[in-house]
Amino acid sequence: MRPSKHSPFTPLTKSRLNGSLSSLPALAMDADGIAHDVRRYFCRTLGRDTSCNNTHYPYTALAMAVRDRLMERWQNTQRAYQETDSKRTYYISLEFLMGRALGNSVLNLDMGDAVEQGLYELGLVLEEIAESEPDAGLGNGGLGRLAACFLDSCATLQLPVNGYGIRYEYGMFRQTIQDGHQVEEPDHWLRNGNPWEVERPEFTQRVRFGGYTEIMPRWAGKMDVHWLETNDVLAVPYDVPIPGYKNDTVNTLRLWKAAATDEFNLDEFNAGSYTESVETKNAAEHITMVLYPNDASESGKELRLRQQYFLASASLQDVFRRWKLNHGNDFSNFAEKNCFQLNDTHPSIAVAELMRLLVDHESLGWDMAWEITKNTMAYTNHTLLPEALERWPVRLFKHLLPRPLEIIYEINARFLAEVANRWPGDTGRQQRMSIIEEGSDPQVRMAYLAIAGSFSVNGVAALHSKLLQQGLFHDFYQLWPEKFNNKTNGVTQRRWLAACNPPLRTLLSSTIGEEWIADLSQLQKLTNHRDDREFRHKWILAKQQNKERLAQLVLRECSVQFNIDALFDVQVKRVHEYKRQLLNLLHVIHLYARIKAGDTTSWTPRCVLFGGKAAPGYLQAKLIIKLINNVAHVVNNDPAVGDLLKVAFLPDYRVSAMEVICPGTDLSEQISTAGKEASGTGNMKFMMNGALTIGTLDGANIEIREEVGADNFFLFGLTAEEVHEMQERYNPEAIIHADPNLSRVMNLLEKSHFNQQEPGLFDPIINSIRNPHDPWMVAADFTSYLEAQEQATRLYQDHEAWVTSSIINCASSGRFSTDRTIYEYNHNIWRLKPVPSLPL
Repeated sequence: MRPSKHSPFTPLTKSRLNGSLSSLPALAMDADGIAHDVRRYFCRTLGRDTSCNNTHYPYTALAMAVRDRLMERWQNTQRAYQETDSKRTYYISLEFLMGRALGNSVLNLDMGDAVEQGLYELGLVLEEIAESEPDAGLGNGGLGRLAACFLDSCATLQLPVNGYGIRYEYGMFRQTIQDGHQVEEPDHWLRNGNPWEVERPEFTQRVRFGGYTEIMPRWAGKMDVHWLETNDVLAVPYDVPIPGYKNDTVNTLRLWKAAATDEFNLDEFNAGSYTESVETKNAAEHITMVLYPNDASESGKELRLRQQYFLASASLQDVFRRWKLNHGNDFSNFAEKNCFQLNDTHPSIAVAELMRLLVDHESLGWDMAWEITKNTMAYTNHTLLPEALERWPVRLFKHLLPRPLEIIYEINARFLAEVANRWPGDTGRQQRMSIIEEGSDPQVRMAYLAIAGSFSVNGVAALHSKLLQQGLFHDFYQLWPEKFNNKTNGVTQRRWLAACNPPLRTLLSSTIGEEWIADLSQLQKLTNHRDDREFRHKWILAKQQNKERLAQLVLRECSVQFNIDALFDVQVKRVHEYKRQLLNLLHVIHLYARIKAGDTTSWTPRCVLFGGKAAPGYLQAKLIIKLINNVAHVVNNDPAVGDLLKVAFLPDYRVSAMEVICPGTDLSEQISTAGKEASGTGNMKFMMNGALTIGTLDGANIEIREEVGADNFFLFGLTAEEVHEMQERYNPEAIIHADPNLSRVMNLLEKSHFNQQEPGLFDPIINSIRNPHDPWMVAADFTSYLEAQEQATRLYQDHEAWVTSSIINCASSGRFSTDRTIYEYNHNIWRLKPVPSLPL
């Protein structure tokens, strides 16, 4: 009997469905085809007409039209990976700071001219439409933005790499400034939906929490461990396309949303217990509600650990699902075909979870499972601050993840046996290296778990990797030197030069061709043109256009007028004491004091821009933001200062703001205490766009200085070794007393000149500068910093020399593309073969 047309049993076979999809004609990439699709989506899908004057709907229509063109390439890419059974890498990260997708997609699909023309035919302007897109708030700062850049480069290099992350309902908080204070507001970036994502409920995974374990006999004397009475949560995947540059490859970022296994308890609802009936559903959804909950409280810690395990478990189960489609239950060559890159310590629970899946679910013996695990896991460390490494109380683990905790204990027991065999009788070393830190409240050291379970451990800049080996992980380096390596970070020039800096992109492409967009080393050709008068004139015009755009942003968001002829001095990054926004601000106060004293001979007007968010519980960082705003208020409202000095704090620093900031910056502040910054990526974005750097020998600053030459970098401050040596004899009081400039600055702070209505408000900051135990050594580097700032001022006054240095900085930035970084990851760690997408 032939099935009914509407029967749920209609045999819509995979082959027939795929055949119909693959036979569809490719979508038009010209202006008419794009305009047609935008109009169709606007009118027929979104149901809007000419009375609609909200740019959100034209943006959504355009996004859907672009996504259609991504979709056909996306499907062909995934078919190519499937048909070649290629080895894959899975980049697991708790953060992906993607920013806006429209401009990046249009650039990588090479649709810019067609989209602009198509919109023009509809009476629309691309730049205005693009402003309607919210930043995808899935990251906190450099770590998440790096992950986004990595995905771009993986697709551009046609490497089979999938990203795994969390689909946070509320991203990093929206920062407003009220009376100078940071105020956090929810960033509901998904309020109007996300046209770039595709929900894939058919691949939903179940993640376990709580319960208890029980040993049960299996056969032949073997025992099974069962994790029972768990409180399960569903992980629902949402896929985001990641296009490569002009190569038809589209990779996948899979983001997990938490959902309850049952919508709500109907019996409780019918009985009138409305709140209780949805309690389970709400508790499940909390896992992916907010990026980085404040973990100062016990409940915050628990939610953070839930997020990390939720991400790791759902992602690994998803990889197993895909593996079994092609290989069934045979895991003998799993390690040859799969690699997991752990982006910092956050997803390191994946080591224990992979063991759990292999041993408990796939019934592999421990030795075989461990062999697979330690040959598939690779760990990237992003911090030199011990307090930033994940450590979780054993009691919390036991309550939340009893089975993974048992596995961690077993891993640790076998690991310590290896340590004891290598260093017999050295119990002190065993205690230092133990994954479990004993004490009154035992802790699980997650970084140690990641190292023990990985075949590769890398830092993200040459100095950072060296300090990891010599300091933080020295014991592990002595045990396994072959595991440790360096992969200096980078940024993608597609977003951070080609897309965000149209004037400079046009100049570069007309001068040396467009090859630099896919091969940043091509920028070195600019050195052949740095003395060309016409080229230099166009370079100056491009910078002026960008400074004008940045000045408009500052005026709009800060109500401060920047003069584009002034030196634009910028420090935008997460506000943290080690990044030393405070040192920058002390220099601003010094300049202000000079102006008030009449010391303005040969003065160079300067506009100083700060931007960045402080963690909600980080009171000292929030107080620094308040001080910046108070100083800005005094400086900007003093008629005696006028245009000689302007100061602004840009609220809600984000990716889309940086896309305006970095092209318009003259001087890039990279002034962290030496030995504290892992790498930095903002330094690379500024350099790439022709800014000069003032900085310490920290993170990737060292490699930037090597590339541009000492004459094109303003170096100051103690080295990491000198910081370490000085800590025992640091005397900031003597330093302040010996430096009249610093004494004058401290006097203004201590006399409450910037907080006359709030005496004592900034005492914690003053005390930190004078504290002999200040780990950031602000006073120690002040004098050297002022000298470097004077060098920058003198060079800016020599306009021709500054332009030459600006060109050299851009021309020397080829090393800092994530294309180079990803090539090294692949060559040394992943060992993937590029797989071209199937033709359209």
